[in-house]
Amino acid sequence: MINKRLLIKNLLAHNDESSFYDKKRQLNLHSREGKAKFLKHICALSNSNPANNSYIVVGVEDQDNEIVGDDFFDDSRIQNLVNAFLENPPKIQYENVPFPNLPKDKVVGLVTIKPNSQTSYFKKGIHTILANSSFVRRGSNSTPLEGELEKNYQNTETVIGIENNSRNSIQHTLDGVIDFMNFRHKDMSPKYKVFKELFVICWAGVSHKHRDTTYLSRVDIELINEQIKLFYSAQDVVTITYNEDSFTILEYVPLGLNDKTSFYPLEEQTIRFFDNGYYKIDRKMLFQPPEFNRAMLHHIYNSNLALLDKLEKGRVLSERERLDLENLPSTFMICYLNGFDDAKQKLIDAKLLLKPFSQVYSSFKESLRILRKMKYDVQ
Repeated sequence: MINKRLLIKNLLAHNDESSFYDKKRQLNLHSREGKAKFLKHICALSNSNPANNSYIVVGVEDQDNEIVGDDFFDDSRIQNLVNAFLENPPKIQYENVPFPNLPKDKVVGLVTIKPNSQTSYFKKGIHTILANSSFVRRGSNSTPLEGELEKNYQNTETVIGIENNSRNSIQHTLDGVIDFMNFRHKDMSPKYKVFKELFVICWAGVSHKHRDTTYLSRVDIELINEQIKLFYSAQDVVTITYNEDSFTILEYVPLGLNDKTSFYPLEEQTIRFFDNGYYKIDRKMLFQPPEFNRAMLHHIYNSNLALLDKLEKGRVLSERERLDLENLPSTFMICYLNGFDDAKQKLIDAKLLLKPFSQVYSSFKESLRILRKMKYDVQ
């Protein structure tokens, strides 16, 4: 099995950006420009590597290859974004890979683009990229494809060599389990389970009870052999179940008005293990938005707009308004899910106004994450 941390180090040590890998300081998939750049690189790397994996490493300084990390990127719908814009889309996977020298809230992102024998191209335009455009890698650049694509297999031997040099060892596995259980999460009742005599999953979280059900928040999950990390923040709510063949995380969305909160299933993520040493991650969106009284939502929506207007004008908020501000991201999301079409854009536009309030800004990012998941939940 490939140790993803070693793979990233070997990719960075091999040479600068090339026709089989790219590196980024961070991804921006909140804007059309950011999505267009990401899709262009996916298209180019796929077309330039028809017989081998290609990679994008996220969280690395461009000039000196310093590993600085990036935020946890929980976009399980990223494949659907690729499918929505590219014809003959490659299969891709985004993984959060922890590094010992990084802060606990930072990881390195690894995008793996699987081999694809067909030529990928844009089936519809986005930002400045026109429909029917296609791209290839020329050294470290993603450039427009002119004419017919000539299949190039020159990277295959190099990439396989890098991957073979990144295989796991018993020492890496034992060190990872001991570090997780005895040091990083010793105060959070950590647990582990071995699947198929081969895979080791460790997990830990803060438990709390709500209406006779025990939930976990601030959850760290690591598939030790693969150096893959799943993370759920203090604002997230999940349950964990497992059997001999699979490990399942069910994520919930806490939603409610007037301090009446209920937990609604958002997404089920299952890691399935097979006897041949293979595993796969299945994701299923479960969310059904709750319906609230429309007259009450109109009042809340207008109150949110008035709050943002006060912030924009630099006025001091009352104690009650500060409490309403803490709920603003989630109530805007509820409004959007109940037919207030402008609510999502109003929330996005409020980013700079909310950023000085750390707790509110965390709620802002969480609301956008949930909305992004639902947007790309299409086949």
